Amino acid sequence: MTRWLGVLVAGVLAISSATGCLARSDSPGDVVSGFADALSRGDVDSAADRTTDPASARAAIRAMFDGMGRHARLTASAQIVDDKKVTATIDQDWTIRNDRHLRYESTATVSQVDSTWRVEWRPTVLHPSLATGETLSYSDDMDYRTPVLDRTGRPLMTWQPVSQIRLHRDHLDSAERLADILRVVEPSMSGTGIRRSFASSTEDSQTVIRLRPTDMAKVQNALRGLDGVSTLEQGALLSATRALHSPAMAGLEDVWRDAITRTAGWSVSVVDEKGTPTDLLKQVSAQPTSAIRTGLDRDIQTQAQRAVDAERRPAVIVALAPSTGEIVAVAQNPAADRSGAIALSGLYPPGSTFKTITTAAGLADGVVSPSSRVACPGRARIEGRTIPNEDDFDLGVVPLSSAFAQSCNTTMGALANRLPADALPSTAHGFGIGVDYVIPGITTVTGRVPVANTPALRVENGIGQGTVAVSPFGLAVAEASLARGETVTPVLLSGRRTVADAPPRRLPDTVVRELRAMMRQTVTSGTATALRDIPGLGGKTGTAEYGDNRNPHGWFAGIVGDLAFATLVVGGGSSEPAVAATGRFLRPLAQR
Repeated sequence: MTRWLGVLVAGVLAISSATGCLARSDSPGDVVSGFADALSRGDVDSAADRTTDPASARAAIRAMFDGMGRHARLTASAQIVDDKKVTATIDQDWTIRNDRHLRYESTATVSQVDSTWRVEWRPTVLHPSLATGETLSYSDDMDYRTPVLDRTGRPLMTWQPVSQIRLHRDHLDSAERLADILRVVEPSMSGTGIRRSFASSTEDSQTVIRLRPTDMAKVQNALRGLDGVSTLEQGALLSATRALHSPAMAGLEDVWRDAITRTAGWSVSVVDEKGTPTDLLKQVSAQPTSAIRTGLDRDIQTQAQRAVDAERRPAVIVALAPSTGEIVAVAQNPAADRSGAIALSGLYPPGSTFKTITTAAGLADGVVSPSSRVACPGRARIEGRTIPNEDDFDLGVVPLSSAFAQSCNTTMGALANRLPADALPSTAHGFGIGVDYVIPGITTVTGRVPVANTPALRVENGIGQGTVAVSPFGLAVAEASLARGETVTPVLLSGRRTVADAPPRRLPDTVVRELRAMMRQTVTSGTATALRDIPGLGGKTGTAEYGDNRNPHGWFAGIVGDLAFATLVVGGGSSEPAVAATGRFLRPLAQR
């Protein structure tokens, strides 16, 4: 297997000491021990000042530490072995990443200079194989070609060649022209943004963008001759296709790098002034590295991304596989990206989608059944709070299943008022909302459903307002739990266990069956009939007020086959944009 060789190069923190101020040593042993001790501390100046040529020694010692990398630590000890020639041996032990060692012995001669004992400077003092101008160089031998795979075994992320486009600070006047050229491959590029990157850094040059070979081919001719612009060819872990991107993939590079680091081989060589190896001192071969497997699905992720990209307002879709708990898709459009990973940790009032929880609590408590006759007036005064239906629609007295499908606020507010104070928090927790999951490779928040301390607040919470808040991820977990019939434990990485702060709970079979039937009715004859062409789909629409309620959030959450999902359009005005995005997401998948 071809391996990519990476050399770690990092600066070494030196503890300064005044050159020429070395105190007289009582014995040759003191000076050689002091030299070894300074090496162990990484104190370049102090070690060099104990030699007969501090300038040359300083350059060589610094180069050695630089070449061995920032993870390396040297432990050295010395003792006089020949009193007549005043010769000492220095035992040196390099520790790299705690479990990698290079041990050897060098020889030093100590002589008097102006009545002061000093180590006679030769490169062999640092290593017996070193000649003038040479130094040590540590290299990791990592299996960079290790892929990150989706749940079907297809590449999700792979090591690919990239071109790093850089601009020098002295040529900021090229920023506008550079942005014009790069907009062919990155429409959001601007000269102002390029200049802003320099304002937050003191570096002489900045990386403006990294381009795949196909994108580089589109701009490379235009970049030639542009003042201050340089190109650096390198490798990087990138999504398998340009269309594949997700907040769920943001942490996968760290997971991948940890994996290839654990199995990496390594070597230490003597290199000349040009960095060319002249002698191999030690080499440990890399171990085979298993591919990183995730629960993400390339097809589902790509379709979810296309669905939200068609919406101008912030929009997200999160989808899980109820049977396994795998997170199969997390998509956000650029408008949502500006606020961070809102699909995974943004908290919003769920509005009428929370009626799934309220209804589940009522069914489990025996307060109602799907056939219970309930009132659905256009407005209702409950615990001092006037609850209106959307546009004050009035259904009169209807079965609970109809009130659910038509999303009657007045019905659900009254139902919540009949439940115990802890019914909504407890039921939501059984569906996964409010559970804290530690998921390897990803950071998530599900939501919060506090115990309502007043009847009026319990009514508000019952229709997904008040103090209730969920993330799109949390609502998708709730739908997946309903589909599975017990609290789902979401996972991203195959073989990596998710830890939850509460054990899974079995949901009552009757509640699951009756609630899913009502969700199906919502699609066939309720508020989501725009999606009734999608076979087997059940779900719940939601419009969630916030602020001055001029632009409420729009939701749709549901289940179809082994797919549970939540769609949110921030400030959508109603549930219609979320329903439309869901249609764009599901219809192509249904046709596969």
